[in-house]
Amino acid sequence: MSLNTTHPTQYELARAALQSFGTSVFPVVAPTPDDLPDAFHKMTDAHCDALFVLADPFRPTIASLAASSRIPAVYQYREFVDAGGLASYGANNVGMFKMAARYVDRILKGASPSETPVEQPTKFELIVNLKTAKALGLTVPPSILARADEVIE
Repeated sequence: MSLNTTHPTQYELARAALQSFGTSVFPVVAPTPDDLPDAFHKMTDAHCDALFVLADPFRPTIASLAASSRIPAVYQYREFVDAGGLASYGANNVGMFKMAARYVDRILKGASPSETPVEQPTKFELIVNLKTAKALGLTVPPSILARADEVIE
């Protein structure tokens, strides 16, 4: 069973950043949707204070399991916040899909894929769900709300 090949790099970056704040990191892997309930049991048993979900396919079950486990979770995709997650910070998916469409268009018009430059996302969004924060008994600092691209109330 293979995992997302970007996860080791994403995990290492997140681990280093969190440890610089004195936060311990406990990696939990759920390769399939069926593994999610067990992963949340492990997090609950370990008394995890928060969850950072690495970029992967959208699985709404993650947001509902985080809510029922009372674990504040931050995601890389806004769809999780729309499904009840606490917050997300990541590239704008619509912008990413438009970028992909431009690549396809260039290639279909004869451009060589190996000569097409790789572009990085340029628009990142912070989305905060205040309903979820309230349900978890959390107060989101005004400085975070001021930086948010969208606040769900």
